[in-house]
Order: sequence, then structure tokens, then C-alpha cells
Amino acid sequence: MKTAVVIPTFNEAENIGKLITEIFGLGVEGLEVIVVDDNSPDGTGKIVKDLMKTDSRVHFIGRPKKMGLGTAYLAGFRYALERGAGHIFEMDADFSHDPKMIPVFLRHSEKSDLVIGSRYIGGISIVNWPLRRLALSLLANKYVRLVTGMRLTDATSGYKCYRRKVLETIDLEKIRSNGYSFQIEMKYKTRQKNFSVKEIPIIFIDRNFGTTKMSRRIVLEALVVVWKLRFGLL
Repeated sequence: MKTAVVIPTFNEAENIGKLITEIFGLGVEGLEVIVVDDNSPDGTGKIVKDLMKTDSRVHFIGRPKKMGLGTAYLAGFRYALERGAGHIFEMDADFSHDPKMIPVFLRHSEKSDLVIGSRYIGGISIVNWPLRRLALSLLANKYVRLVTGMRLTDATSGYKCYRRKVLETIDLEKIRSNGYSFQIEMKYKTRQKNFSVKEIPIIFIDRNFGTTKMSRRIVLEALVVVWKLRFGLL
């Protein structure tokens, strides 16, 4: 059964080649990588296209401009489903998500429909974040739990593995969040459909190269989205 790792990119030339090499170095059978790039000016797309010439497991979706994290993942999900993937990962391109955890996710996905990599199980497992950003993340997760009722330690985590049936059941055309609130909406919709969800501990290491995509607009969107989910407006 195929496993697809969906990786959105914008200016990740310093990371993407090394990350893809490390993912395939795991030796996981049936593993494919789908890169969704928003027309990165730093040449990220060219690096991926060059890899495609020698490795059929690498796939590329090019988009004309920055269109948001949520729509990038949705494009990757659709492509993965079309290719018959049985497990579909979300993963950042900057090595903040350790690719060596992929086999661990897959083991847990034998019994769980959605496996989430949590930074907050059994304490805080984040490296290189300033205190202000850590406090914002902890507060955001508490806020999500209070408003939505989801009993997750890390509702904003972007390192996840879905079983195929989850993405087939959720109406992806109705997903409206496009920033980091996309992570919250997808988890909420998964819970709504009564799929089993498992959190496993990960160590999150902030990026070594490139720049973060976090912004005030993204934070404000997330604050609004949780209430829309609570009242069935999304």
C-alpha cells in the first residue's frame, strides 16, 4: 500500500532536497513524496523537478503564487488519493518534523485513523522557540480545547498521518481554513466523523534555514475559525 508524504513549500531550497533524500533513506516500502510549491523564487521547484527525473517516487504540484497552507495540503491530498495512497502524511519542509518518525506514525496508524505528532504530551518537546512563541502556542491549544471541546494536547500540530478513509469521508471541498487554522479544522472534522485519533509524542525543532510563515493574520484567522466550528458555520 502506498504512503504519500505531502509537503507544502515556499522558499525551501535549502531544505527540500535533503529532506526528500532522508525520507527515502528510511526504506519504507511504497513511500512517495508530493511537494506542493507556491512558485518559490529561490528555485525550490527546480530542485524537486530535477529529483523527479531520476526518482519516480517524487511528485510535484506547482502553483502560480502563494495561495495558503490549507489549499496546498488539499491539493496534495487529492493527488495522493488519486494515486491510491492508503496513508497520507502532512509534514513541514524545514526539518522541524523529524522524518525518522514516519515509521512510528505508520505503526500507530494500524489502529488509529488519524495519528497526530504532539509537542505537548508528557511535557513540552520544542527546541529553539522563543518563550513568547511557546506561550502563544500553549495558549492557542488551551483556547481550542475550551471552544471546540476537542481533548487534544496539540490541536495545532502540522505533523499528521491520515488513513485514506478519513480524507475520503471528509468533504475536502468544504474545508475553508487556509492558514494554521486548517490544522484545527481538519482535526475537528475528523472527530465529527467519529474516526479514531491518536496523539504520539514528537520533538519539534524550529527551522535551521529559511524563515517562518507565521503572521498576525494567521493567528487572527485561527481565533475566528474555532468559533465557526463550534457553531457549525464551517
